[in-house]
Amino acid sequence: MQDERDKVDGIVVVPEQSEEYLNQRQLEDYIGFRKQLIKWLLNLGKDPEMAEGYAFDTVRQRGYKLDQFYRWIWRQEDGYTLRVTTDHADEYCKELVYEETSKTHKAAVQKAIKSLFKYLNHERGRDIDWEPEIKFSSGGATHQIRDFLTGDERRKIKQASLEYGSIPHYNSLDPRERDKWKAHLAQRFEKPKAEVTRSDWEKANGWKYPSIVYTSMDAGLRPKEVGRAKTSWLDLENGMLRIPKDESTKNTDNWHVALSERTSNILRKWVSERENYEKYRGTEALWLTKYGNPYGSSSLNRLLGKLCEEAGIPVEHRDMSWYSIRHSVGTQMSRDQGPAAVQQQLRQKSYEMAVRYDQAPVGDRQETVNKWD
Repeated sequence: MQDERDKVDGIVVVPEQSEEYLNQRQLEDYIGFRKQLIKWLLNLGKDPEMAEGYAFDTVRQRGYKLDQFYRWIWRQEDGYTLRVTTDHADEYCKELVYEETSKTHKAAVQKAIKSLFKYLNHERGRDIDWEPEIKFSSGGATHQIRDFLTGDERRKIKQASLEYGSIPHYNSLDPRERDKWKAHLAQRFEKPKAEVTRSDWEKANGWKYPSIVYTSMDAGLRPKEVGRAKTSWLDLENGMLRIPKDESTKNTDNWHVALSERTSNILRKWVSERENYEKYRGTEALWLTKYGNPYGSSSLNRLLGKLCEEAGIPVEHRDMSWYSIRHSVGTQMSRDQGPAAVQQQLRQKSYEMAVRYDQAPVGDRQETVNKWD
């Protein structure tokens, strides 16, 4: 299993298949190369001169595709190497022609390889100018996300968020059992056992995680949006988030995002509980980590992984991340309400030309999110 030092901002550096292929020295060499590549893609890859990197989800997917590309090279070269040429790239694309994968996937593979050559030119002093012999195009087709959550998985994760980290009620325990749970809470909250009080029981059974999950399951919150979320966004009487233009991730419009009645009720419980914690005093931040920091991709991906484990959802061989929640929202909203509702609910700058002429009211979208419960 990968530990934290083998990740860059939550992105696994070396997938399991490659780790099993390499010996220890080869693996350490490959880890060093992959870490530098992933950091470069995240921070510089899109436009090195402007120090603009690619989005997390783009880097995660390209990193996985490039790892597959390198494993293919190792098979062609009869062993481990970091040397990659345009001939390798062209031969690999020729094999892709016969694979039963979508045009969108094949085009994405080519983009990943181009970004690799871009990195080698910029950081390794190479001079590679690759014009593919075979060019793949997505053909304007809508990109189908492979690892979104199914409706059943969404329900299981919601339920898991209500059970995750919970402990028996204080009054239901005899003194011996209570003492064991005190030891557990002392370790969990990183405090001496003697300082554990009944308020720590209430904190352990709190509403923070359910409120993050339920809100994200309705609104398809990006990791940055979870980190930026403010109490001032909440309009729970009308069942919505009101995200001002200057606080929006895309910064294009004021957004009114529908919430289900159940999510609104959970948020009410969390807002009331939140007032009891010192770290929230003087800040509008809706959610903070236990260290008082805004949530980001790494912390949210870890949370999702724990919830999947709690829910019994297998994640092996799946490219699961917090964006899987967002993609599931878009998929279900599109089925129920069409692309206009998707554009508004997910706060997308543009989705399809049709959305300019088709506006889905908040009330209609509330009907959809209420069905999901």
